[in-house]
Amino acid sequence: MTADPMPDLRRGGEAKRLLKAETEQIIGFAFEVLNEIGHRLNEKIYENSLVVLFQQRGIAFDQQRRFPVWFRGLQVGDFVPDLIVFGSVVVDTKVIDRITGHERGQMLNYLRITRLRVGLILNFRHASLEFERLVL
Repeated sequence: MTADPMPDLRRGGEAKRLLKAETEQIIGFAFEVLNEIGHRLNEKIYENSLVVLFQQRGIAFDQQRRFPVWFRGLQVGDFVPDLIVFGSVVVDTKVIDRITGHERGQMLNYLRITRLRVGLILNFRHASLEFERLVL
């Protein structure tokens, strides 16, 4: 009997590993921002502070990139995520009481529209960073 060569791919292991180092790095930057400027400020302040860190560290990002939303072959609007980091992670900055199913559902929609697989919700409301990583 031989061991299964890829046992965790069927158990969600691939999703857990997908862009793990990149998302951990982004979360680390979010902690830096929160520790330096505090909590409960405007969401845009956190987004822009992350941009400063990405620029200083030479990390590829897009801020407020537009994505068309299509319905039955017609463009019906645009979606504009806060940040796309490393060309592959959608980052949404929040200042809310807590991350709920609403924000998770919103992020899954963002991932579908951008055709990316990994998203991070970063909540700067409290003294301790709240974050969730979602994989489509």
